[in-house]
Amino acid sequence: MLIRTESDIRSSEITDECLYLRRREFIMAAAVPALAAAAGFSRTVTLDAAQDQIPNVRKSAYTVNEEVNTYGDITSYNNFYEFGTDKADPARNAKNFRVKPWTVRIDGLVNQPADYQLEDLIKPHGLEERVYRLRCVEAWSMVIPWVGFPLGDLLKRVEPSSQAKFVEFTTLADRNQMPGLRSAILKWPYVEGLRLDEAMHPLTILAVGLYGRVLPNQNGAPLRLVVPWKYGFKSIKSIVRIRLVEKQPTTAWVAYGPQEYGFYSNVNPQVDHPRWSQGSERRIGEFFKRKTLMFNGYADQVAGLYAGMDLRKNY
Repeated sequence: MLIRTESDIRSSEITDECLYLRRREFIMAAAVPALAAAAGFSRTVTLDAAQDQIPNVRKSAYTVNEEVNTYGDITSYNNFYEFGTDKADPARNAKNFRVKPWTVRIDGLVNQPADYQLEDLIKPHGLEERVYRLRCVEAWSMVIPWVGFPLGDLLKRVEPSSQAKFVEFTTLADRNQMPGLRSAILKWPYVEGLRLDEAMHPLTILAVGLYGRVLPNQNGAPLRLVVPWKYGFKSIKSIVRIRLVEKQPTTAWVAYGPQEYGFYSNVNPQVDHPRWSQGSERRIGEFFKRKTLMFNGYADQVAGLYAGMDLRKNY
């Protein structure tokens, strides 16, 4: 049981997220950039066309035809608790995070376990740009042009055994580089998981970039998971281990609050979070809310994965 004292709880954790976002949008609507910057919502991040460009990125058929959020939005409003719980903390605290060299261990119930350098992990796969919706449980969303490759292609390379039913992912836990690890808000290292068929689905990718550029530190560099039909807390970042297992792994957020954060993390608008409604969401950069779609709008592609399941019980 996690018990935190008053001194451990930051104001950003206490304020209702919907009110927090509304405050931001009111500031934007009033067009007062100075006040917005003072409140921690600076949008001065720009895209340098000559910096960290990823070559030979091809367009993907797995993409949505929607207006993409700005590079500033995507790189300055982040959830990455290893660098702090406030949305502005990751961009501020991850500037000097070292991502080279980077090794990913793939083991567990596979026939070809190995430790991969990031370059060797990526090399056999052609990188694609996929415009995906990202939705977080605090009822905010973005549309992001990710660069990555299908996780399923990588899993086929390591040959899962017949006993493998789930995939467990682990984030780096380096207290020297990640100030958020000094907090006991979560059990470190951060762990997330998918059912094997979810991991093998062609929509599930490992991302190494966005906007055609190398993934910024605050967005999960150098390697993160993107599962577009699930809530944002499934988007584990800075992955150092991928392990195939027989039993459902205990993930970081399930361990933190099993009544609030279920393993399946399905975008089911009919199941509210205990502290906010899931029926509507606010796209970052927009003022008005929009209706939340089943499976984040990817029902045609993924609903079959959950045929016969009670998505209120398996939330």
